[in-house]
Amino acid sequence: TVNPNKPEQASKLITGGIYKISRNPMYVGFAFILAGWGVWLSSLWALLCIIGFIAYLTFFQIIPEERALTKLFGEEFTAYK
Repeated sequence: TVNPNKPEQASKLITGGIYKISRNPMYVGFAFILAGWGVWLSSLWALLCIIGFIAYLTFFQIIPEERALTKLFGEEFTAYK
């Protein structure tokens, strides 16, 4: 599914292309945007916010997503992970 809030609606596990490199390319992209913003602002605090962003995504988005995808795709997702 394109909606990251509803991983249980996924119908196919994509493991090629950019997903060969990262299971979460959208989140990596957001982290790079935040890093660029921090550099542009010349702010250590803005750069430190990336740690909070990654922690938040990990606990409230990635872990629940992975739980749902493991339920949905079982061994195929576990091997990919």
